[in-house]
Amino acid sequence: MEKQTLYTAIGHFQRSTTEKGSYPIVVVKGQEYMLDLQEMILWTCLSWRILSLEQLRPLYLQKVESLEVPISRSFEAGVARLVTRGLVASGSGDTDYDALYDMLAGLFVVPVSSSFPLRVLAFLKLTLRGHVPISRARRLFQADRPNAEERRVLDLSRQALLSTAELIKCVETGTYDVSSDDKLLSALYDDLGTTTQNIMYLMRDKPSAQPTVTAVANLYLRQQIVFQRM
Repeated sequence: MEKQTLYTAIGHFQRSTTEKGSYPIVVVKGQEYMLDLQEMILWTCLSWRILSLEQLRPLYLQKVESLEVPISRSFEAGVARLVTRGLVASGSGDTDYDALYDMLAGLFVVPVSSSFPLRVLAFLKLTLRGHVPISRARRLFQADRPNAEERRVLDLSRQALLSTAELIKCVETGTYDVSSDDKLLSALYDDLGTTTQNIMYLMRDKPSAQPTVTAVANLYLRQQIVFQRM
């Protein structure tokens, strides 16, 4: 059986301003990474998306053609370069879920803070400059309504920096409070067998694994979280 492979973006985009001007960067673990044009196109196509190469390719080619700029690397080489730089994560498995778990288990979940003034500004831009009907713009900016599993993921992730595998362990042990280092270590590693190196393998077949992974993926696709590496 041919393995499935999925990809997604790591870190968050921001614009860095210097005396020489401003330029786009991606921030991972507090470190700023400059990207060339091809890398930025690929990273942007994968931001808040989880795609196979077959799904990513047409999005990438459409953007390249619309920009009308020369690209020196092949599509495959560009993706491989971002994976090597740690700006794109990949996961493989016999099924889509196996690939999703392989990709997400070791990634850390960071909730996206929702700034009310920024949301208002974006709303005004859509309605006044973008000529978007107010009724449609209002639907776009309605508060997200997570389900029970998604609320659990968000609540835990706001207390501590947790990987998807660590979130599964918290759900498995009925942990809701990881607000201190002692509580975090007690919930995750207060036994003889679990380590930071093997937790993603130990959690793979737990009953809470699939609901938690699904919750993490859905929150990401709805732009409620971003992924980081340690």
